[in-house]
Amino acid sequence: MTLDPQTWPIPVPIAHRGSRLLWPENTMESFSGAFEMGYRHIETDLHITRDGILVCVHDHTVDRTTEGSGDVSAYTFDEIRTLDAGYRHGSRDGYTFRGKGIAIPSLEQVVTDLPDVSLVVDLKIDGLARPFADLIDRLGIGDRLVVGGFSDDRINEFREITGGRVPTSTGPALSRMWVLASRVGRGGGGDASALQLPTQIRGVRVIDEKLLRSAHEAGLQVHVWTVNDVHEMRRLLDLGADGLVTDRPDLLKSLLVERGEWIDR
Repeated sequence: MTLDPQTWPIPVPIAHRGSRLLWPENTMESFSGAFEMGYRHIETDLHITRDGILVCVHDHTVDRTTEGSGDVSAYTFDEIRTLDAGYRHGSRDGYTFRGKGIAIPSLEQVVTDLPDVSLVVDLKIDGLARPFADLIDRLGIGDRLVVGGFSDDRINEFREITGGRVPTSTGPALSRMWVLASRVGRGGGGDASALQLPTQIRGVRVIDEKLLRSAHEAGLQVHVWTVNDVHEMRRLLDLGADGLVTDRPDLLKSLLVERGEWIDR
């Protein structure tokens, strides 16, 4: 399945967790901040509460981003909503987001409150495929997603459950296959709609002309994460990368405006 160019127009600027630098990550504060800046593509992470609600949290625990502690899966949704998701977001001005009522959002809230936003979703744990597929069917949001994660098994399970109807990205093993195969001018196969890769693996650059050519010949977009340096953003765009995932949506937008590549949405 190729990505719909109307939903994923190239180059695609993707706000990483909204922005973990400008706002408390994976909150409506960060997602809305990126949206108001003009972003219509946001990356987020998926966990599930004890009572089966899909929530946008990166870590397995709530310790790093809230005043609470313990596994996300140990909380009910009502319980996790009482935590202050802005509590540990510091800046040069201090902890200015504390006590502002910023909560961990459900995925349903995100897609409902921001109906014009498309999401790159990282499946952080096993057991998400079925409840996620059920939510997608209920809300009819499959065309607004690219689903991936750091587990080929999770992505394959999701593809099987959804019958390949929802775009997915490459997991670690398939990504390595694409990188290696591209060195000899071949594609890596698989059922992904996008290659989503870091700029480097073990200190070696993986995004080059050969990889981009192989992916594009197979109809795949290439999204690169997490790119926060303007010079690296420029280099990757000049190479032909289709999308950049960034914690600095402000810098990426300024660069795309400068290049005449920012699309007002």
